[in-house]
Formats: sequence, structure tokens, C-alpha cells
Amino acid sequence: MSRGFVKEDDQEEAPIIPPRAALPPGVPNYVTPTGLEQLKAEREALERERSGQPTDNETERRRAQMLIDGKLALLNERIHSARILDPADQPRDEVRFGAMVELKTLNGGRKGTIRKFTIVGVDEASVKDGKIAFVAPIAKAVTGKKAGEVAQFHLGGATEDLEIQSIRYA
Repeated sequence: MSRGFVKEDDQEEAPIIPPRAALPPGVPNYVTPTGLEQLKAEREALERERSGQPTDNETERRRAQMLIDGKLALLNERIHSARILDPADQPRDEVRFGAMVELKTLNGGRKGTIRKFTIVGVDEASVKDGKIAFVAPIAKAVTGKKAGEVAQFHLGGATEDLEIQSIRYA
């Protein structure tokens, strides 16, 4: 068929669905109980958004629906693959999933720097809130360590020695 007989509206492009936080292949999707609730709340918000789409512009509505449906598909996949690890069930004297950790840098240009963060699932991670994903290099470096122990953290070409100052679980 000649392009002269095709309506422009029929040529709309599929929207680009933003990916979820990266989870390496083969790595379980660990979440805290709070993280699972956050995912479910996000799903409810998307479902409300889908039902509240304006109907005055059919093309815009279809495009918005495709975007929301794509986000929902990725989100539902994460919810269904979630494995809950409750921080309350972790060993209290070891850095594990759900731990609130305080570290002190012992060497290099950041010597004396104190870092505080909580180790959480990839969808819960937020640097602003002091939450890092369990797959982050610094989380991997300190997992399994106890208070007073030193972990080596490789960042680019440099290695930092990090002393575990404290471990807490909510």
C-alpha cells in the first residue's frame, strides 16, 4: 500500500518503557518486607493511573496505556520473583541483607570518612535515603563481616580498607 493511503495515527511508535533497577542474571530478587509493600503500592498507583486516563485524545490515551502496561509488566515480574528476607531473621553480629552499617575508611584520600547505609533490595535502593542494593560492590565487600573487622573495597584502581564500626537491624 502506498504511504499516501496510510493515516499518520497508524504510524505511532511504541513508547520507551524505562527499565527497572538492574538485577544481575541468576541473582535472586531479595526484598525486605517493607520493599515488597513498596512494590505493591507502586503497582496500585500505576493501576489507578491507568484507570484515570483522559479519553479526549485517543492517540495520547493509547500511548499512555501502553507505557503504563509496560511498567506494570516489569513491576509484576519483580513482585512475582521477590524473595522476602526479613532483617529480623539475620544474625545480629554480622553484616547481612537488611543491616544498617557504619563504616570508617582507614586509608587513601578518604581516610577517616564515615559511611552509613542500609543494605536492601535493588528496587528499594536510594542513595538519598542511605539505602544501597545488596548487589552493589560496597555491600558485597562488607557482607559477612563483623563489627571491628576490616573489608577491602576495590573502587576503580584503588583499594580502600573499611572498618565495620557498627551493625544494626531494624
